Amino acid sequence: MDLRKLQRVVIDALEDVKGQDIRVFNTTGQTDLFDRVVVVSGTSNRQTRALASNVREKVKEAGGHVISVEGDDTGEWVLVDLGDIVVHVMQPAIRSYYNLEEIWGAKPVRVKLGGAKAANAAD
Repeated sequence: MDLRKLQRVVIDALEDVKGQDIRVFNTTGQTDLFDRVVVVSGTSNRQTRALASNVREKVKEAGGHVISVEGDDTGEWVLVDLGDIVVHVMQPAIRSYYNLEEIWGAKPVRVKLGGAKAANAAD
């Protein structure tokens, strides 16, 4: 699946379940393992699991492939590996503690959230 299409599917899936503070980072040049990192917050274990589950479901429906999901048992930090994109669904305290934006945030991608709103996430 095309990277931009996959990125759109992921963002839409996260918005469907009311993911908070969605950020997308371009990681080409930082690693050869994946091209994008998406970081999003969920307010509870239930919501983080629902966000990750919706990403899995929507990517599969769009013809994409989910490589693996980690952390679904506790729901504090769920990682969804889609190959070209890695999605980190985290509760706010965990997100703040690990601060993935500092690691991967050198090149935020500008993406449209909620249809017309633009958010800073690397291009």
